[in-house]
Amino acid sequence: MPNLLDIRRRIKSVKNTQQITKAMKMVSAAKLKRAQDRVVTARPFANKMTEVLGELANRTDEDFHHPLLDQRGDEHYLLVLITADKGLCGAFNTNLTKAAHAFIRENPDKKIDILAIGRKGRDFFRNRKFTIAGEFIGLTGKGRVEFSEALEVARDVIKRYADDQEIDKVFLIYNEFKSVLQQRVVLEQLLPVARAKEEEPAATKTAQPLNLVDYIYEQPPEEMFGRLLPRLIETQVFRALLESVASEQGARMTAMDSASKNASELIDTLILNMNRVRQAAITNEIIEVVSGAAAQ
Repeated sequence: MPNLLDIRRRIKSVKNTQQITKAMKMVSAAKLKRAQDRVVTARPFANKMTEVLGELANRTDEDFHHPLLDQRGDEHYLLVLITADKGLCGAFNTNLTKAAHAFIRENPDKKIDILAIGRKGRDFFRNRKFTIAGEFIGLTGKGRVEFSEALEVARDVIKRYADDQEIDKVFLIYNEFKSVLQQRVVLEQLLPVARAKEEEPAATKTAQPLNLVDYIYEQPPEEMFGRLLPRLIETQVFRALLESVASEQGARMTAMDSASKNASELIDTLILNMNRVRQAAITNEIIEVVSGAAAQ
């Protein structure tokens, strides 16, 4: 049975840890509010831009070609994985690395390079001898992502796909922010840019008519898509980074709250054990005194 000094030391240690977890929860809560506001602001623009450019691409002539629209082979993939730079955020990083690993296992005949955004994803696959095509560290760790940082990532992806033409498809994995308690792992194809579909399968059609918009080009399609399609990729990468930052802070806030509650329960258990040990020591002393008096 541990002595009283050891139990008191452990209670003090757990209380110090609890203070740290409570402070981390408060910091994450403050960062989460700012990150959540930025995500809510960015979503409508990103969704509308994707919708409009998809419809525009679908209405261009069949002989129109653009590097970000053209379908190439299906042999070489680039997987852009967005994780956190730090831990202590529950299953946030684990779910992402599991999804990326599952994607690689489901495509055993493909050559897959990984572009790691975040230290946790990079370390996970580097330790398992996967090909790390590039890395961006420190983008999400400070709790705020600037568009210039997303622009750097997007331009690197576009260069690999369009300029070097070494990649056939680009996929993006990140955590989409739903709520403080819920984040959803998203796997989506980033390149080539998907064209909007005018028809739906009969099984999924609804009674509402399709809202098709007829666009009038003021500039030639080559000039318009040359400017807008790269901006679309930049916007999608920026939104994914914002979603990841908000999800990370939500997951860390939840994890630190659970850790604080667990610390309180452990402190209560240790105090109970301490009282039992102290009571046992007092009882032994009383027995010794009584036994000594009886012996005299």
